[in-house]
Amino acid sequence: MPAFEDADFGVAGAAPTKTGEGQKEEAQLPVGSHTSTLSIPADGHQNGDSNTIEVPATRSAISDASAYMHNLSLSPSMKDRRGSRNSFGTSLPIPKSKRQSRLSSVRYADDGRPARPGMPPIQASRDILAAQMQDLSSETVKKAKDMAFVFDIDGVLVHGDRLIPEGQRVLEILNGDNELGIKIPHIFLTNGSGKPEKPRCEQLSKILSNPISTDQFIQSHTPMRALAEYYKTVLVVGGEGYKCREVAEQYGFEDIVVPNDIVAWDPTIAPYRVFTEEERATSRPRDFSQTNINAIMVFSDSRDYATDMQIIMDLLRSENGRIGTLAKDPVATRIPIYFSQGDMLCPTEHPIPRMSQGTFRIGLEAMYKALSGVDLERVVYGKPELATYKYADEVISSWMEQIHDDERLPSNVYMIGDNPASDIIGGNMYGWNTCLVRTGVYQGEGNDKENPASFGVFKNVYEAVTTAMKKQLGEDFQFKFDQNSINPVLHGAGVSAIE
Repeated sequence: MPAFEDADFGVAGAAPTKTGEGQKEEAQLPVGSHTSTLSIPADGHQNGDSNTIEVPATRSAISDASAYMHNLSLSPSMKDRRGSRNSFGTSLPIPKSKRQSRLSSVRYADDGRPARPGMPPIQASRDILAAQMQDLSSETVKKAKDMAFVFDIDGVLVHGDRLIPEGQRVLEILNGDNELGIKIPHIFLTNGSGKPEKPRCEQLSKILSNPISTDQFIQSHTPMRALAEYYKTVLVVGGEGYKCREVAEQYGFEDIVVPNDIVAWDPTIAPYRVFTEEERATSRPRDFSQTNINAIMVFSDSRDYATDMQIIMDLLRSENGRIGTLAKDPVATRIPIYFSQGDMLCPTEHPIPRMSQGTFRIGLEAMYKALSGVDLERVVYGKPELATYKYADEVISSWMEQIHDDERLPSNVYMIGDNPASDIIGGNMYGWNTCLVRTGVYQGEGNDKENPASFGVFKNVYEAVTTAMKKQLGEDFQFKFDQNSINPVLHGAGVSAIE
């Protein structure tokens, strides 16, 4: 069995261990061998009066679970994903364009006047001046319409519900506060999940003080709406309360089951779960011994690992997705399982990133292999999977039509992300320009060694976006719309030039 070397622990050699009074000190053995010992850390009990005894310990460089995990899960780099069933080179169902919800940032009040929630009042004179400026700079305008930005959200624009200040300024620039007064195409591509797109966009619009439309917004489970055409009865896992059930209903799934429904029907399924009366009252129990669940959809991070893992394992090992049965063949009758994303870590308001859906998936893989003896086949959406990027193309093209009446894909797409293992490797493999920022998961010096960003590493999103725009539009491009300097009847001080 492989063993750790002393160098793995940053020591040249361990101190010899005393085995008892009058006995000689043992010769030092290689650390990690079955007969070596792991010294107890110094705690003040190093004299002969100590009441502690040191017992030989064994350890291995490979965890017990590693034998049950796919190589894909263990790989620190995503470069080997091409051979995976759910990776680049494989097509997954994604929704057809155009998207069902087509919400413009412009709203019309009862008096008929246009307005933009969270933005300054629309001024017709500004639009006219911007149009005039764009006519004078047609070549720069053409370049501006031939570039687009794709933003990760958590760790790039916000930390949970807390704004990253540079994120607000970047969106102001892309929404028209630049020397041309032009909108630069941009969408949001996040592995975040757990609630419907509309309230999430409303929440982000408020935090960022910029309008965000559902038509430019992709959560990890957004493309999974296409699966509603394939499965009737599905188990939906993850998220707070019953929000993921609401998401699935909006996606068109016909018959949606959540773990609480199953626990309310038979509490013995989750023996350590404290099931409240409120949860029981809001659940939808039925006789699941007579119900075949066709697929499992992990939409968001689990809020109860023990219960969710137990129910998922019961279904994966069941006969055709019927709770209470145990399949004779662990593969032939196994129902499919889909994960909305595969991130191992997620930046939050906590200073150290928290575990995400990827760690939950690896736990399930290990459990399933240990209990069944076979690998768990599973399908993963979200970054860096190809299906998500194909869908992003559809969304960018559709958004281009809305803001510039030109439904096409810009030539220069920049992905701004904080996670090398999802944002950067996915963008690189899809041929986008990738920018890695240090405001989220990645905190290293220089570029990431496993998955380096093709366009570079930046302190924050503002530095990344302005650098990219200067490359495409020129070093002298200004990130401010100066109405007074453009208006032919005004001087810089705002005084009329007409005597």
